[in-house]
Amino acid sequence: MKDIEEIELQPDPERVIVGLRDTGYEFNTAVADIVDNSIAANAAKVVLDLSADFRGNIRLTIADNGDGMDRQALLDAMRYGSKARPNPASLGKYGLGLKTASTAFCKRLSVISRPDGKTPALMATWDLHHVAEVNKWSLLVSDKCDEESLESLENVAPGGSGTVVLWEDVDRLIKDYSSPSGKPAQKALKAKEDALRQHLSMIYQRFLDPNDTRAQNVSIELNGVPVVAWDPFQRGLSELLAEETLQVQMEGDKEASFTVRAFILPRREEFPNDELAKKAMLTNDRQGIYIYRENRLIHDADWLGLYQKEPHITQLRVEFSFDHRLDDAFHLDIKKSQIILNEDLASWLQGSFLPAPRREANKRSREGQQKLISKKGSGAHDTSNNNIRNREAAAGGPKVGAVDPEKGTAEIDNKHGRTRLKLTITTAKRPGEVFVQPVDGINNGLLFQPAIIDKHKAVQINTSHPYYHKVYVPNLNRSVTMQGLDSLMWALSVAELSTVQDGTAAMFQDMRYEISRILEKLVDTLPDSNDGEDE
Repeated sequence: MKDIEEIELQPDPERVIVGLRDTGYEFNTAVADIVDNSIAANAAKVVLDLSADFRGNIRLTIADNGDGMDRQALLDAMRYGSKARPNPASLGKYGLGLKTASTAFCKRLSVISRPDGKTPALMATWDLHHVAEVNKWSLLVSDKCDEESLESLENVAPGGSGTVVLWEDVDRLIKDYSSPSGKPAQKALKAKEDALRQHLSMIYQRFLDPNDTRAQNVSIELNGVPVVAWDPFQRGLSELLAEETLQVQMEGDKEASFTVRAFILPRREEFPNDELAKKAMLTNDRQGIYIYRENRLIHDADWLGLYQKEPHITQLRVEFSFDHRLDDAFHLDIKKSQIILNEDLASWLQGSFLPAPRREANKRSREGQQKLISKKGSGAHDTSNNNIRNREAAAGGPKVGAVDPEKGTAEIDNKHGRTRLKLTITTAKRPGEVFVQPVDGINNGLLFQPAIIDKHKAVQINTSHPYYHKVYVPNLNRSVTMQGLDSLMWALSVAELSTVQDGTAAMFQDMRYEISRILEKLVDTLPDSNDGEDE
């Protein structure tokens, strides 16, 4: 047997460092990875500055007043695959984030740091052009630091320890413009700033909120403006529907736990004011599970493949919190931006925890939607009633004889003779609403039914039926369309009364049931109307 020869093969520096630019980072995620390092270094303040000069050259600095680093610590931090942090709960996890997150957007990454106020700051730089030129893993180290970065460091950590991360030669943040310093480029950069602010306010909500005791307090400032915490669960306004904390047995007889809470937010019209409703971001894409690792949001507004997002669950938001002990169980990726649920956990969420909150959210949404539709629909059928009143004689139809509201019976004289029918007999809810009357529900879920309203031949229309939601509601303000729909429903009801006999009443009721069922199926694929739903 031949002896095994051991050969150390160094990766090609340019190929690897350029290849790692394509690890899939988004800008907000990349910046958050760097802020993680600041928080892991016990920073109480983090200041970000995103700007472009008159030539359109973009520059990003992230300065903090954390522990800072001496020469050896700085070199280790700049190493690809740096040593693990002593604290396993640290937000920094794989020793890759600083480098890969930064070079995903820039070709020159510098870190300026000092461990205390007495030690001069030191700067270390990964310059991708230099690495390609010398074809070596060549880190540039200098005690002559970038002046603007030094100024930022002094502002955030006067006379103390701290660190500044500097991005230069930023080539992947915004697309190329004919005029890099023109208004379109400036507008694009401002949009990036606004999106980053919202992202940071959500990701670090527990750190930014001084009243939240679950995490250390950190202030974050972006372009001179403080980042304000955004709570997706709107505590104080929302209702906690369910909460469970489960213990998990790990390898080596170690135990860990996670907590799941389900919150339901008020509907838009139930918020105290429009400003609070706007702040809550009541959009369909905000529903889902929000996953926190060590109090830092790593994945938001997603059902993790367990369910599809749908309008009647818009108000439901679920918190899933765990600590570093469950990292391996949840397959946390290097960007700390997602987890993959194992089969047991997915089954527990889908089979035990989530069904009850989802049912309650669905119920409340539909009840609230029905109230709103009834309110919006009030008066929407007035024009139809007026039109039918003017044409009632020309339309013809059977005569209505003796009516007994207590027994719910009426005598109908049509071409087949006199028939005594069980009918809904009622009065107008609004002046003149004696031909077409919207109601919140009809037995057996029928879309419509004949009725006698103040001795007039009429139709009641079920506002809870999907056909009303998807066809009527989008057209409540369209007079001609409403008249067309209502005239059809009234005509169907009057036609039934014109032809019904003692032996056919049950068949007509079956026909209305079949029409209602078929129409429900036909409108199933139509888009949900925004009327009655939260924008």
